[in-house]
Amino acid sequence: MPDPAFFPRPRAVALEEIAAWCGGRLADPAQAYVTVSGVAPLDAAGNGDLAFLDNQKYLGQLAATHATACLVHPRFVGRVPRDVAAIETAEPYRAFATVLAKLYPAAFRLEGAYGGHAGHISEGAHIHASARLEPGVTVEPGAVIGARAEIGTGTTIGAGTVIGHDCRIGRNCHIGPNATVIHALIGNRVIIHGGVRLGQDGFGFAMGPRGHQKVPQIGRVVVQDDVEIGANTTIDRGATRDTIVGEGTKIDNLVQIAHNVVIGRHCVIVSQVGISGSTTLEDFVVVAGQAGLVGHVRVGAGAQIGAQSGVTGDVPPRARMGGTPARPMTQWAREIASLKRLAERRPGRPRADAAEGQEQEG
Repeated sequence: MPDPAFFPRPRAVALEEIAAWCGGRLADPAQAYVTVSGVAPLDAAGNGDLAFLDNQKYLGQLAATHATACLVHPRFVGRVPRDVAAIETAEPYRAFATVLAKLYPAAFRLEGAYGGHAGHISEGAHIHASARLEPGVTVEPGAVIGARAEIGTGTTIGAGTVIGHDCRIGRNCHIGPNATVIHALIGNRVIIHGGVRLGQDGFGFAMGPRGHQKVPQIGRVVVQDDVEIGANTTIDRGATRDTIVGEGTKIDNLVQIAHNVVIGRHCVIVSQVGISGSTTLEDFVVVAGQAGLVGHVRVGAGAQIGAQSGVTGDVPPRARMGGTPARPMTQWAREIASLKRLAERRPGRPRADAAEGQEQEG
């Protein structure tokens, strides 16, 4: 539930306005002037709260909810209790996100940990004399901004964060506390959460019997507009070319991206994924949690990689892959089902097809 200490409770808003925000439609127009002043999940919602249903798994909670209103797909409108106002929308979760951004703008536009006002540069920050900060940049205590770095207006640099020399950071970005950004170019409206490490050496060594010789990494990290990078994720700079994260891509916490990786536009990379060097993800690729990708492979546009999968070769566009080594999801599912049936057979018990053959011979 939203804590008013962190996210102040919004003003009461009429349901007709809520519907207009998200492009929804009130199932009962007579409820247009009913108001909500908060949000909550179905099972915890009460008077004045807006909830949503995006998964039929929670139809039981919908039947028992005490919410004032619910965003719901048209096919489930008939399941909404009579005393709950239904707002029809083809995409309830996306509609809910739109409404949340309106009701709780502070959660949508991240604030610094220190809580200072926008555009304030703390006396406890360390900014090189040659760095260039546009008006409206916020720099919190303990932050370090290196020589010739450039930062655009509306950007927040969190407490304890280090921005290396010659880095470029665009406008309206948020760099969380204790992050490190070196050898990097960052676009506009980029969110980098706390503890992220951006632009450090890639893992490059010329290995051999005389020892492992370090290979200098002389590339950069380029992060395009509207990217979000989760806490404690690491993205290595390129060896002789750039590591690139395409616009609109969303990266979860605890992801490792190696040198020379190229990630396309609007990809989704979930927690604990590891992507080895010189791998390319084309646009709109989804990589689920704990998947691993070897180096020098290409994942085609729109492909989906299942959780805990191991990708060892190129993946065609729009393919759905699972397992280790990763193979088409339908094939992997059949193999798992076959293994399960094999494991469930009792020792000494003949297979069904063998038993049928014996009966026919008799």
